[in-house]
Amino acid sequence: MRFSQICNLAAAILFATLTATAYAADTPSDAQIAHIAYTAGDLDVKAGKGALEKSKNAEVRAFAENMVKDHTAVNDKALALVKKLGVTPEDNDTSKSLIKEQGEKQAELVKLSGAAFDKGYVDNEVAFHKAVIGSLEKTLIPSTENAELKSLLQTGLKIFQGHLQHAEQIAATLK
Repeated sequence: MRFSQICNLAAAILFATLTATAYAADTPSDAQIAHIAYTAGDLDVKAGKGALEKSKNAEVRAFAENMVKDHTAVNDKALALVKKLGVTPEDNDTSKSLIKEQGEKQAELVKLSGAAFDKGYVDNEVAFHKAVIGSLEKTLIPSTENAELKSLLQTGLKIFQGHLQHAEQIAATLK
């Protein structure tokens, strides 16, 4: 099985886990949703930093810099919002699953170098963004009760959609 196929399989598993976990607990609370969203952004920041350490490809590096910048900015807004609302983000099975899945993926990526790393990183970004977008659209945004949190998630959704398009464009150029 090729690395890109493994990434697509991991994305399908991640999406199924995100969706199943969210529905298993009926509707996630706003505190759980805030933590899931923050966790997804934080994982993308860490992956971007890892790519900046390993990649020599200018296009991949520019993408990774955008991941770090954009997701840090959204997570800073999320932290300010939960502080303003007096909400304590709540760790949950979905956030734990995200951390586990992406930790395993990063452990695979760290073993790669050069063009193989670049392709693996970008393919993972495509898969990860697809999974998070699906979860935002189908579960997290519809389940959010607080209007400000919902608005922040909708902004995050637009950012993830833009990142997905960018990652797919880069992926098409990598071999």
